Amino acid sequence: MNIRLEEPRDYREVEELTREAFWNKYRPGCMEHYVLHRYRSRPEFVKELDYVVEEAGRIVAHIMYSHAQIGGDDGRTIPILIFGPVSVLPEEQGKGYGSRLIRHTLDLAEKMGCGAVAITGDPGYYHRFGFISGSRLGIYYDGAPRNEETPFFMVKELKEGFLRDVSGVYRDPAGYLVEEADVEAFDAEFPPKEKKRLPGQLV
Repeated sequence: MNIRLEEPRDYREVEELTREAFWNKYRPGCMEHYVLHRYRSRPEFVKELDYVVEEAGRIVAHIMYSHAQIGGDDGRTIPILIFGPVSVLPEEQGKGYGSRLIRHTLDLAEKMGCGAVAITGDPGYYHRFGFISGSRLGIYYDGAPRNEETPFFMVKELKEGFLRDVSGVYRDPAGYLVEEADVEAFDAEFPPKEKKRLPGQLV
């Protein structure tokens, strides 16, 4: 197994991987491959943490990081990072590729001086990496009531005490927001796949 930076020659293969990993997972079809495609040219994109896992000459996993921020209740803006999508080929899931990639890049983010990282996802998976509910640290997901738990929004301090005196709201980077028509146009460049409405989807 080889963990390395993504290179331009990998772009299409990684987009295909991401499409396979997320197809029909959270919605009929997916949009994550398009988010990744357009993100590489955005200022929020952290190219130093854009990593893949290669096994036997084939890319089996990928992770993307973005610059993000917390709007403090006291008027401060606190810079942090967020990662995602994290993609693993469906037939390679459960083999530890995603975990190795997350741990590797979190270590690199800490060495780069990042104070905290956020993630939106499955608490049952991300708690193992030290992520806790943002509300426990006084950080709330944009639009979520402060008197209710938002389990899918989690934060991990990479510098102890980085968020000790911080309370505020986290907002996803603008690059995460895409238009449905743009997603459809981009997806038409890939081999056709059936969109399905499945139990547990969010949309």
